[in-house]
Parts: sequence; C-alpha cells; structure tokens
Amino acid sequence: MKVEQGELDGVLLFRPSPHRDSRGLFTRTFDAATAAAAGLDACAFIQDSQSRSRLGTIRGLHGRSGRGEGKLVRCARGAVHDVLVDARPHSTTFGRSMAVRLDDEDFLTLYVPPGLLHGFQALTDFADTCYRIDREHDPSADLAVRYDDPDLAIAWPLPPAEVSPRDLDAGSWAELLPRLGA
Repeated sequence: MKVEQGELDGVLLFRPSPHRDSRGLFTRTFDAATAAAAGLDACAFIQDSQSRSRLGTIRGLHGRSGRGEGKLVRCARGAVHDVLVDARPHSTTFGRSMAVRLDDEDFLTLYVPPGLLHGFQALTDFADTCYRIDREHDPSADLAVRYDDPDLAIAWPLPPAEVSPRDLDAGSWAELLPRLGA
C-alpha cells in the first residue's frame, strides 16, 4: 500500500495494490502499520459507518467544529466524486478545495484530517461509501455548507439528482467564516 500527500495540508491518499485473477480480486483496504508510518494512530478510529447513494446524489458539505473529526473514506461499491474544503483558518490551504475519485476498482482510501468539510456525489447507479471515524458523533458540533455555494465553486461532475433537506438548508461559506474565527 502506497501513501501519497493530498492537495490540502494533512490530507493523505492510501493507494492499495489489488491482486486480481480469474476469481475476481483481493485487496487490503486498511493496514494499521501503514497508517502508523504515515503518522496516524490506527487505534484512534472508533466508528465505522457506511452510506448508499443513487446516481447523482450529493451528500455534504459536512464537518465538525471544536476538535473536529478525522476520517478515512473509501468507496466499497461503485464510484464517487469526493470533495474536501479546508475550513481550518490557520492552515496554509484554508478555503481551498480538492476532489478525488473513490471507486471499487482502485480502492483508494482518503484520510480527511479534522477541520475539513467533506462531501461527495455518486457517479454510478449505486455507490457505497465507507467511513472510519476517530470521534463519536456530536450533533451539536455539526457544520455544513451548501454543495453549490458560489464562493467555493465546487465543480460537481453531474447535475444533482438528490440532495437531503438538511443539505439544501445548509448555510453559505461566508456565513461559516465567523463561526470558524476567520
């Protein structure tokens, strides 16, 4: 498994090497030693979650205030266009975004450090996205910015098919900045 630096400070991409043969494939989707060598405490991840989304569905942009939450994200079925926005005011990449394709062919795993907003769009009929999270969920710490915020100008690859009422009601990037102390 190779580890690469992402475009935003602290973002890591874990790239496994699937073994393919006539039966299908086998791949390691997580390796504690590789995570430790990249500076992550594998034991800190305390919760695994999974979502299933239909083609064109957008989820996000979500984050957590306070200590935030770090997470490992991968797509176990189908493909997603995964987006991160740096919401850490003291980061050198504050306000910048990056996007990466996560799918069930390459099995890339994305490490999202605390303080980033995260969202994705399903690129296939169904997409199962798996999260390994390092904090218990605290709804009072939830942050959200609309997926189509003009200040962020995220380029989603497909027209939005489904967006939750919560995500449609999310505030703007400009409204979030004072809450971040920016």
